[in-house]
Amino acid sequence: MSERRFTIAALGLACLLAVSAALPAGAQQAAPPPAVLVEPAELTPIADQAEFIGRAAAVDKVELRARVKGFLGPRKFKDGDQVKKDEVVFTIEPETYQAAVDQKRAQRDSAQAALTNADLQLTRAAELLKTNTGTKATYDQRLSEQLQAKANLEDANAQLRDAEIQLSYTEIKSPIAGRIGRAAFSPGNLVAPDSGVLATVVSETPIRVLFPVTQRELLEAKKDASAGDPPVVRLRLADGELYKEKGTLDFIDITVDPKTDGQIVRATFDNKDGLLTDGQTVRVVLEEAKPKSVIVVPQQAIALDQTGSYLFIVDDKNVVQMRRIKTGIVRNGKIVVTEGLQAGDKVVVQGQQRIRQGMTVAPSLASVTPAKK
Repeated sequence: MSERRFTIAALGLACLLAVSAALPAGAQQAAPPPAVLVEPAELTPIADQAEFIGRAAAVDKVELRARVKGFLGPRKFKDGDQVKKDEVVFTIEPETYQAAVDQKRAQRDSAQAALTNADLQLTRAAELLKTNTGTKATYDQRLSEQLQAKANLEDANAQLRDAEIQLSYTEIKSPIAGRIGRAAFSPGNLVAPDSGVLATVVSETPIRVLFPVTQRELLEAKKDASAGDPPVVRLRLADGELYKEKGTLDFIDITVDPKTDGQIVRATFDNKDGLLTDGQTVRVVLEEAKPKSVIVVPQQAIALDQTGSYLFIVDDKNVVQMRRIKTGIVRNGKIVVTEGLQAGDKVVVQGQQRIRQGMTVAPSLASVTPAKK
């Protein structure tokens, strides 16, 4: 019984296969064309860029040192504080230097009194000489004494000024406005001119960035600058983000480093937010002031073989064509195509592995978001 059923089923299957083979080729169900995502090539304004490694440098940087010997008094700041120009940040006990000023002032007053007496003696000698009751030798002696008294007074004034200067050095002031760093000595320590740096003050606004440029790059930049506006200067920070402020090129070094054939170029930034710090490493981005319109496509559309770069486009009849192209810079996931493509060409950005030259496909725009059901 089971053998009979098997024989009937086999005969039925053979009949179906025979009928299917007898049908015309068009009657058989054709495979659907492969689906691909396409995106039109865009004409976009993009400025040429060049990147260099640079380092931030404060416009002003001062190392504070003791100019007289003495014990440090109370500190007038906290590490990292903003300080003003001429603000007192360290003090050295002033008593010894104040005593020296008082002593020199007394010596000055004594010399002044001696000069006053010498003036009177000279006047009296001159009157006696006129009445022939005095001698010329006495007059000359009084004149000499008066000149000596003047010299003594000038010397006393000079010594007083020197003592006052030494006293002023007991107040260590910041000669610039900026941020002060860590103090190297605590109050109570004995310091002197040979003690080293007490603290460093750096200005933060504005700040400069120095970066080396080769002679070839510098010549190209000068030619471009003579033909148009100067380049826009931007910074790329350590996290890869572009710094929001733009800088200004304001100096090119006057000598070339023979080891690298480069010159140091300087750009200045306002640094109002204090994000840039002296000594910080950054990437300097020089960008054309006036962008040029170029054709760009998504970077994932480009493929590479032994011949070079290529991509696939879909024509108005949904037929695939392979295009050999030449590429330029990459910017924000887009790559510039300098040859082989026109604006508006529908470029395949997904599904390239399933297609080949001359194949008919079912394209969909990559930028179209399917409607929610």
